[in-house]
Amino acid sequence: MHKHFKAATVIASFVLLAGCSDDTKPETKTGAEPKKEAAAPPEPVTGKTAFYEMYKPARSWATDLSVLSLAADETPGMKIDDGKAGTWTCVFASHTKRAARTFKYAVVENMPNVMKGVNMSSPTGWSGPTPNSEPFQMTEISVNSDAAFQTALEKAKPWIKDHPGKPVSMSLGKAHRFPAPVWYILWGDNKVGYRAFIDATTGKAVSGK
Repeated sequence: MHKHFKAATVIASFVLLAGCSDDTKPETKTGAEPKKEAAAPPEPVTGKTAFYEMYKPARSWATDLSVLSLAADETPGMKIDDGKAGTWTCVFASHTKRAARTFKYAVVENMPNVMKGVNMSSPTGWSGPTPNSEPFQMTEISVNSDAAFQTALEKAKPWIKDHPGKPVSMSLGKAHRFPAPVWYILWGDNKVGYRAFIDATTGKAVSGK
């Protein structure tokens, strides 16, 4: 009995010490604080994406808006490629005001007078449509800039292969000689370049070099 009592006493002591040791351990947090992920760098956007950002404030200027042109602009650190750009410029026209107004949308601040987001100029006089510049509605545009670019690229590949590294420009407009608004894509420049016109309603190439 004495041996058994001694053994039981030793075991109880260990249990007591273990319990005391657990009580003195510092509390640990059960849920780790989530790490804050770094914001993704700004990326170029399609023409339609930029347009609708500009359309919202443009509607507060005039409710009878038409579009005269939409063009991709150069942005430091971002190439115009795949039908996307870091900055887009849209010229709106109002028939009732007989005025036009230029809006820009930029994903980054890229020059002293172009801030990130929507930028707008003061209205200027507009005398109405011309054969090379007819107003249109974006409801006529079924084909976005990235899809139009890919169609044009297929036609331009042989020229691009012989002229690598040439810059790209892209715009949307309507002229009397076309049945619908067209995306105009140019590799190179007007002297040495390849140009394509993509119908913005059907997505088909209307004309090339």
